[in-house]
Amino acid sequence: MLRIRLARVGAKKQPSYRVVVADSRAPRDGRFVERIGFYNPRTDPPTVQIDEERALYWLSKGAQPTEVVAAMLKRQGTLDRLARLKQGEALQTGSQEAGVAAGRETAETSA
Repeated sequence: MLRIRLARVGAKKQPSYRVVVADSRAPRDGRFVERIGFYNPRTDPPTVQIDEERALYWLSKGAQPTEVVAAMLKRQGTLDRLARLKQGEALQTGSQEAGVAAGRETAETSA
């Protein structure tokens, strides 16, 4: 079974993590199928960047996120989009909504 999970990178006492798709039997920092993002808990606020398109692809193929990654995906809105995709909504509709929301934010900040 494929899992979407964190793989630790960084020096001792300075953790940062990659968000990877890996076989559930592989070691935490071992072999993985694809890297889809990163997480840095040492910044304030913590930095989370996950490629939503690739995350949706792997989730649709049956990959299961760990509890921590599921919380990140929920906060980002990816799990909501996955639920809508399963109900039959087109993928472009969701990306257009994201673009409109991003445009709204930039318009509000520039005003």
